[in-house]
Amino acid sequence: MGGRGLAAKILWDRLGRNWKHVDPLGPENILLLLAGPLTGYFPGGRVCVSGKSPQSNGVIGSTVGGEFGVELRCAGYDGLIITGQSEKPVYLFIKDSEAEIRDAGHVWGKDAKQTFAMLTRECRGLLKERFPLYGEWKEPALVYIGPAGENMVRTAVVAAKWTHAAGYGGYGAVMGSKKLKAVAVKGTGPLPEAADIRKVEKLVDELCESVYEHELWRRWGTGSGGYEVGARPSSEPVRNWQDEWHDEKSFGVDQFENRVWVKQCWSDFGCPTNCLKISVVKSGKFKGAITDNPDYELQAYLGPNLGVFSPEENVFLASVIDDLGLCGIQTGNVMGFAAELYQRGILTEKDLGGIKLTWGDAEAFAALARKIAYREGLGNLLAEGTYRAALKIGEKKKLDLLQYAVQSKGVGIGAHGIRSRKDYPEIIAYACSVQAGDHTSTASLPIDGGGSELMEIFNDSAVYCNFNSFGIRRNIRFEFYTAVTGVGLTQKDWCMKKAIKTLQLQRAMLLLGGPDVQWTPENHDDNPPRFYEPLPSGPYKGKGVDRKEVQEEVRRYYKAAGWDRNGIPKSDMLRRLGLGDVGKALEKLRC
Repeated sequence: MGGRGLAAKILWDRLGRNWKHVDPLGPENILLLLAGPLTGYFPGGRVCVSGKSPQSNGVIGSTVGGEFGVELRCAGYDGLIITGQSEKPVYLFIKDSEAEIRDAGHVWGKDAKQTFAMLTRECRGLLKERFPLYGEWKEPALVYIGPAGENMVRTAVVAAKWTHAAGYGGYGAVMGSKKLKAVAVKGTGPLPEAADIRKVEKLVDELCESVYEHELWRRWGTGSGGYEVGARPSSEPVRNWQDEWHDEKSFGVDQFENRVWVKQCWSDFGCPTNCLKISVVKSGKFKGAITDNPDYELQAYLGPNLGVFSPEENVFLASVIDDLGLCGIQTGNVMGFAAELYQRGILTEKDLGGIKLTWGDAEAFAALARKIAYREGLGNLLAEGTYRAALKIGEKKKLDLLQYAVQSKGVGIGAHGIRSRKDYPEIIAYACSVQAGDHTSTASLPIDGGGSELMEIFNDSAVYCNFNSFGIRRNIRFEFYTAVTGVGLTQKDWCMKKAIKTLQLQRAMLLLGGPDVQWTPENHDDNPPRFYEPLPSGPYKGKGVDRKEVQEEVRRYYKAAGWDRNGIPKSDMLRRLGLGDVGKALEKLRC
């Protein structure tokens, strides 16, 4: 279809036969920036970023909001396939049919906001100079990296606007490995012609009317979660998931709204939800720190996860993370891991280069984030992500540190726990997901249900903001697809014929892994050890997850997904789907 599904096919076709030897940070990896057939039509513009992931060594379809995907389609492209490696820093500038590789030496080393501002001005100047009769140009869409991406930190993002991020997968490091600082695109053509534009218009109206009814969602977006997810369902990371409950009303959305929000709503292309906010610290030692949102994930991972319960300190940390080009979820995860090691005396102030990494010290965590982004001292190990850092620091300390690593197959768990069973992720949500710790693409049963990973593959392959799909008629997305493309598609056909192919491809490449780490279903289709500890406080104190029950659910999921008892996609199913070559590549894993 496009996006995540197309990415999986391109990567398998081009790299699959040598997958386990492909270094995600080597020149042989491919960076994909892909739109989908509904990009620009279904409200909420996004683009899908993919490649071999430096975190999981599999494939993750990581989407980011903004106008990039729409501009790309209006320039005449459904996506970009970027191969090889530059000898010096460059950026790619696209205007319709013209594509140009330009020097980026002047922005290499600049932070996110500086990069965005400098290249926006430069590209608008180029457009005005080359096409003077056009008039005043609206800025092109940009995706770009910060210092973390340049230094190939595995938790680096591909950023868009100021500052959205495709964080899962670590694709900022892939851009850095190619010395590609940014891609700018301006399209002056129309979107591809829709098969039935009148039907599209009616569906847009219906969807928008549905979205307008969700007043609280439009007013606060996910920003209400920093307090609610901890206080109500007890499923928010608190001090590296040592707890999942808090009742810190200082972290309520009303405090963010009244103290730090300065613009109540602004939207990405065609989005009726308008859930975004701009936040700025207005007084105190962090005065002037500015960022968009923070959304729930950044609230949680750069807030309670680090023992921080102040909106101002949370905004400060989010702005630092954004400027460095780091993922707030993945870097928050690894910083929480490091803080617990410091709490337990495993890491010392000396190990941390003079940082006293105590819970709640926002300045200490900001200093650590900078060390990670520039790979300084212990930051060089933490820049490898939680899983690899746990192995390498554990080897130095002669300790098993994976018990403190809240991750799945190299990817830090999203900020939604499973122990209380009052949030949406199921007990196998992360254990069986082909995108591992990604909270936006969790495994569930029935496998063809409305909240299943197969349906998330649709969102990521059609490429639009799935926030606008909450609470709508289930079939409306398929009606959109038919109205735009002219091709009939039902949920059953999607799940059992199309999405299942993407699932099998992603599963195969995840299991083939390599070159530095490889996953075995027996050992790694599981939750992090912390999720088997009972919750220590709150209304669900004592609740936890039973490993035997998880194992039983994993086996049920294997059967539903067409995987054998060892979690490997069955050869007969792969042949039936036209993926016989995938089955052959997996034969060695069956031995």
